[in-house]
Amino acid sequence: MGDSKLGIGSRVNHPKYGLGVVCNLDSRFYKIYFSTQDECKEIAREFEALDVVEKIDAPANSIGLEDIEKAVENVMLKFSDAGKVIPLANKWINGTLEIKAASSDLQSKEIPIRTFFNKIIMVRERLRVLEQNINNHEKLDEADKLHLQQYISRAYGSLTTFNVLFNDKNDYFKGTGKES
Repeated sequence: MGDSKLGIGSRVNHPKYGLGVVCNLDSRFYKIYFSTQDECKEIAREFEALDVVEKIDAPANSIGLEDIEKAVENVMLKFSDAGKVIPLANKWINGTLEIKAASSDLQSKEIPIRTFFNKIIMVRERLRVLEQNINNHEKLDEADKLHLQQYISRAYGSLTTFNVLFNDKNDYFKGTGKES
C-alpha cells in the first residue's frame, strides 16, 4: 500500500491481523483496531502489505502551524525546569548588552538582552529547584536545611541588581534584606 494519507475510519486488510479500522494516526504510524485481536495495533504508514478496503481521506489541514507552536510551547513549559514565561521590561526589548574589556586592543562582546535575561531566569528556576530539594531532603536535619536556605537567600539577594530587567515587580529577586 504505502499510502500515507488514510484518515480515521478507513478500513484496511492486514495480512496477519485481518480487517481493521484506522482509529488514530500520527506522523509515522496508524493505530488500527483489529476485531480479531480485540486491540489497536500500531502499523507503519509505509507498510506495503496493508490493503485499503475503504479509504477515508485525512483532513488536509487538520493541524496548523499555530497548533504545533502551541503544543511545543506547552511541552517545553511542562518538561523544562522553567515555569511561567517571565516578560522582559518593554524598554529592553530588542536591546543588547555590551561587555567591554578594560584594554582597548580587546574586542567587546554584544549579547541580546533577551538572551541574558533568559539565562538569569534559568538561574532563578534552578535555585528554586535546589530550594525544593533541600526542603524535601530526608537526610538533612532542620538546622542544615536552614543553613543552606540562607545561602540561597543570599544568592537571590546578589541577583537583585537585575530586577531592572523585569516588567513586573512581582517577578523581582528578593534577598534577605528589605522588600523591593
